Amino acid sequence: MSNLGTANASIYASTQTEGNSYFDGGLFQYIGWSILGGLVTLLTFGICYPWAITMILGWKTRHTVINGRRLKFTGSAIGLFGNWIKWFLLTIVTLGIYSFWLFIALEKWKVKHTVFED
Repeated sequence: MSNLGTANASIYASTQTEGNSYFDGGLFQYIGWSILGGLVTLLTFGICYPWAITMILGWKTRHTVINGRRLKFTGSAIGLFGNWIKWFLLTIVTLGIYSFWLFIALEKWKVKHTVFED
């Protein structure tokens, strides 16, 4: 029984030390992407807000490495815009109740479209 525990511990340790996890993006890059996203959102009266979100998410994931593997964001602004319309309609139909689940819905969409690059 103790051998099984030791084997599980060594498997866990080997998976945890495969590579380093880090974020290699810079502050000025983040500020630039945020300003660009904000300007695009303002100039289009919020219609291109999904594009701004996907643009910034793409930058964040391109600069994130987990266990030595770089992340990649595969979502598109058009895909998020379709969900945005659906979530907006659900919020209207439920008299605002669905708005409590919007954060969770957006997080699920982000994770669904985040993969390892290799």
